[in-house]
Amino acid sequence: MGNFRIGLLVGAFMLLVVPALRLSGDPGPGHDDDGQRNRDIRHVLLISIDGMHAVDYENCMASNTCPTLAALGHTGVTYTRTTTSRPSDSFPGLMSIVTGGSPKTVGAFYDVAYDRVLAPPKTTTGNGLVGGNCTPGTINGTQTEYEEGVEINQTKINGGGPYSAIDGGVLSIDPNKLPRDPFNGCNPVYPWNFIRTNTIYGVIHAAGRFTAWSDKHPVYAAVSGPTGTSNPTNVDDYYAPEVNSNQLPLPVVTAGNNFDCSTITASANDWTTDFQAIQCYDQLKVNAVVNWIKGRNHLGIANAPVPAILGMNFQAVSVGQKLIEKGVKGGYTDAAGTPTPKMASEIAFVDAAIGQMVAELKHQHRLDSTAIIITAKHGQSPIDTNRFFPIPGNSGMNGMPPSQFLAALLPASATSGLGLAEDDISQLWLTNSGDTLTAVGLLETNAKEAGIGEIFYGASLATMFNAPGVPAVPGLCCRLREGGDPRSPDIIVAPNVGVVYTGSLKKQSEHGGFAHDDTNVMLLVSNPGIREARTVTSLVETSQVAPTILQLLGLDPTALDAVKIEGTPVLPGLFPPNRD
Repeated sequence: MGNFRIGLLVGAFMLLVVPALRLSGDPGPGHDDDGQRNRDIRHVLLISIDGMHAVDYENCMASNTCPTLAALGHTGVTYTRTTTSRPSDSFPGLMSIVTGGSPKTVGAFYDVAYDRVLAPPKTTTGNGLVGGNCTPGTINGTQTEYEEGVEINQTKINGGGPYSAIDGGVLSIDPNKLPRDPFNGCNPVYPWNFIRTNTIYGVIHAAGRFTAWSDKHPVYAAVSGPTGTSNPTNVDDYYAPEVNSNQLPLPVVTAGNNFDCSTITASANDWTTDFQAIQCYDQLKVNAVVNWIKGRNHLGIANAPVPAILGMNFQAVSVGQKLIEKGVKGGYTDAAGTPTPKMASEIAFVDAAIGQMVAELKHQHRLDSTAIIITAKHGQSPIDTNRFFPIPGNSGMNGMPPSQFLAALLPASATSGLGLAEDDISQLWLTNSGDTLTAVGLLETNAKEAGIGEIFYGASLATMFNAPGVPAVPGLCCRLREGGDPRSPDIIVAPNVGVVYTGSLKKQSEHGGFAHDDTNVMLLVSNPGIREARTVTSLVETSQVAPTILQLLGLDPTALDAVKIEGTPVLPGLFPPNRD
């Protein structure tokens, strides 16, 4: 999606009324980390509250139920019309935030997607992507999986890697379960090398500063950006307890309302299937962030530099929006986003958890020198659960997702085992792109049964993404070549609002699509140096977070590949005008 230039005009106005943050590089010896003498930004705390809509933040402020977020908003700039990446899934959403680019440039369309050049993994993944052959120098085509299924043992919170029980990181990734590049010796394509562009982690690490991040899967070390090696070396400390692992007691963790996580019963259910368990899971990552602020590693067992960029994603709100547990619903009671009691408890937990981070920043005298950026990789749709319409599964309607209508036109790997990228969107990669018009005709004929709202292909798809096809010169797996983008879908189906392609009885919303509820997320930039709260109502994108972070740290935003390619601007209202 293109950047909204109107933001630049409003930004110019906001510069006249919003106190600007000072920028600096690393301070010299003897400088305190905060205090009136030094308002320079030395650290950025980046938080993604996955699923957190702009309206959630608005309701939270109005009801006085989020004291931490409210306090941060009093010294912050709030952006009410922020859009995520499109598609709005976790993988492209995170990559947008750290690269400054859209899937068109970055090449991340979904955690489960397709590449027309790459070859399948050596062995079948834990989620069912079938292993196959790779012939060097030969174009293949395969689904790509960058989620829990590529781990050594996805049932364990440490992913089966050489870690303690509640640790986790990239050593949990099984290279035999990764897609392979036939034009690079059939070597596995690690997630950070799957990304086409560099990231803020690459730029900040290259500047000699320490970096840290915590997320829900080991593969999300993709925040490193390309390294050309089997290690994401741009992330100095990465912590990734697996969110889809089996629940187990966590004896050293206390979550929301002082819940003792040691009382969790070990089971084959993952952490996303229980309103309380997900808070215990998230608290592991909160503890890691607090340890980083203290100048320790993520487990708190060794000293480490305080990162220039640090942060995590929360899963609690996303789970609170979607989950139906033993008949008890999360989500909302109306179209205005009034949360159910379970949903409200998830937001309250996240607010209190961020409060732990802020308290530690104050205790370590680092709050003044830290910019706190809170946003979300994605929203969730529908907010109004009266609009929820699962296909298949809706009573009285025998509908099917688009992929089922087009099964005969799809690659074999897309119709067995892993399945396609279909949540409240359907991305379709055809065996032969020449069948696109035939496929569109089938979808049009069955539009009612598939709940179809819009169909993007050809020119309408090209306004958002590169033309699909096989590169004329495949070369490196991840670089665009003349002849077509091996990762662009042939067709994207955006269903009617509320339609979700799921048969699950434990969900009432999903994300991934283009709907307003999917894409309109909260965005707040806070620092005590912003002495008067402001609200920006111009259109902005989460991709603008990346260049903004670099500028806050005194680094060049145009050092980001995607920023140069797409012209992504910094967020308006934060920086003094250039007087050169």
